[in-house]
Amino acid sequence: MVEAGYDVAVVGAGVVGCAVARRFVLGGARVLLLEKESDLLAGVSRANSAILHTGFDAPGGSLELACMQRGYAEYLEIADALNLALLETGALLAAWNDAELERLAQLQAQARANGVADLRRLDRAEVLALEPHLAPSVLGGLLVPREHVIDPWSAPLAYLRQAVENGGRAVFDAALLAAERVGAQWRLRTAQGEFHASCVINCAGLWGDRVEEMLLGNASFQIRPRKGQFVVFDKAASAFLRSILLPVPGERSKGVVLARTVFGNLLVGPTAEEQEERSRAPVERAVLQQLVDKAGQLVPALRGVPVTAVYAGLRPASENSAYRLRLEADAGYLALGAIRSTGLTAALGLAAHAFDLIAPCLPGLAPLENPLWPRVPNLAEHRPRDWEQPGDNEIVCHCERVTRREIEAAFTGCLPARDLGGLKRRTRVCMGRCQGFYCAARVAELSAGHFCVPLAVAQRGAHG
Repeated sequence: MVEAGYDVAVVGAGVVGCAVARRFVLGGARVLLLEKESDLLAGVSRANSAILHTGFDAPGGSLELACMQRGYAEYLEIADALNLALLETGALLAAWNDAELERLAQLQAQARANGVADLRRLDRAEVLALEPHLAPSVLGGLLVPREHVIDPWSAPLAYLRQAVENGGRAVFDAALLAAERVGAQWRLRTAQGEFHASCVINCAGLWGDRVEEMLLGNASFQIRPRKGQFVVFDKAASAFLRSILLPVPGERSKGVVLARTVFGNLLVGPTAEEQEERSRAPVERAVLQQLVDKAGQLVPALRGVPVTAVYAGLRPASENSAYRLRLEADAGYLALGAIRSTGLTAALGLAAHAFDLIAPCLPGLAPLENPLWPRVPNLAEHRPRDWEQPGDNEIVCHCERVTRREIEAAFTGCLPARDLGGLKRRTRVCMGRCQGFYCAARVAELSAGHFCVPLAVAQRGAHG
């Protein structure tokens, strides 16, 4: 199969790739998105802390800061139209020793320089009034009112749905095998055939350096995977924390965070562990226990609260902490590389920045006049859920109250779930206390004929 005629080919269906595809479609471009996995968000974007960042502590004057703040503003602008969740929590940087207490003034000054002027210093009494379940050894804090929590999966799904419903195309199981620049076109050979496009935007995450080397013959950055492990406490734990609890950041990492989720849980993480492996992020019992212990140290009421789930994700760190962008306008190439933990917030801003850079290479683009605005289903606990709606509707997953209607809807439309991971991220089925113990058989029945690999076969392979 050979296809031609695309203005832009986006490589990678993580949150950044989905946002980039959306921006170029809305800008009037003919867009193709290529993803090597069976569904979107199957790489870096499937595991994160789901925080919408203000950029208060980002490097001043950096592209990261600019894209975070541009993305933050656009998220709020489009959230209602796409039915995106926002849990307004605010964040609290808690100081537990004198050195951290002294650093709060520096962080507040940095926030002001970054245009985030609404931070407020709190003394110990004010911190405990805001968060009465914190350990009484806290010395003070810094309140960041506009740091919030969002749904990390529905947002990129909405971005790509809007792209596809307005004329873009997404092709899965389409690993990039070879690429060649022929005249003013890229010839892209994939596992799903050959495609032609005027420009390529590399949003390949953990494989971004390899994709760049394939296209240009060399890579301007090197991905160094950084694993982050998380623990998710039972929903009862969310009663013990109102704000996102942030540590005073260190040199290498922002440290371990405690935060509510829009799904009604409380998570703690991530760790920051360098590794060579790009495809696997195994969890480790000892590290997970350290996270549980740390959470209990900061919020004593969490001691003894059951753990619902554990998971680990990889961040595409590089040898440089900055975002790694490379524009080769004459070759019609742009890399958005090494987009790490702030990528969920920055995605919309990065997409707008990418459009500003590439649009001059595509003369004649005209923005869509009346684009469609598809609304994604709501999965957030603080908003009305499908199980509350009238009608005879079976609850398949009782832990997360996922209905048959939601599962069946996930198999329809322009981006149907193609594997269990995709179904989980669209509905939260099998992600509650029992982790699918009670509902997996029913899910296998409902998903029959929809997955690339049937659920029963996949489960046998996982345990074989």
